[in-house]
Amino acid sequence: MVKVVWFLKKADHLSMEEFRRWWLDGHAPMIREKLGDMLHRYIVDIRTDHDDLPAAAGTPCEWDGIAEEWFESEEIARRALSLPSAPETRADVMAHVSRMARMVVTEHPIVDRG
Repeated sequence: MVKVVWFLKKADHLSMEEFRRWWLDGHAPMIREKLGDMLHRYIVDIRTDHDDLPAAAGTPCEWDGIAEEWFESEEIARRALSLPSAPETRADVMAHVSRMARMVVTEHPIVDRG
């Protein structure tokens, strides 16, 4: 399994609500449609408006959301990320974010009650 984690910072011209709406109602369905069966799992996590839980890091988080894309193999991930529609989906992201980063990770479940 290959997991790609995307970090997004919303564009300054968007409110958090506009950013959420764009991502959940516009971009995520586009990704689901374009990548189709190549995706094993796709999760979008968008920060809440406040964090008053104990044990905060002491500095604000620099990202407004992350997306997690799981692929069955590196070959499938390469094919999915190289689709002809990749420039279209990237352009959609770049019109709505001020910056973006990506990490390919190996997951190490410590507790998994799912």
